Amino acid sequence: MPATKRDPIYLDPALHDALREKAAEAETSISDLVNAAVRQSLDEDEEDAADHAIFEQRKNEPTIPFEDVVADLKRRGKL
Repeated sequence: MPATKRDPIYLDPALHDALREKAAEAETSISDLVNAAVRQSLDEDEEDAADHAIFEQRKNEPTIPFEDVVADLKRRGKL
């Protein structure tokens, strides 16, 4: 197991009880559950940032009205 850091965190009692129960059911530790949840949250933040960057890059691209797209698809036999 890689080296770990210890840092006290303070949990709502009901949240701690739920984590303790879930850890017991999954036969793992509360620490492992918290680490997994934090990793997932950070990954989602990175995905959101990447999506935002793409939107920023494309925000000045010309837009095409929906009706024009449908008409073009029909004209080309795709719809």
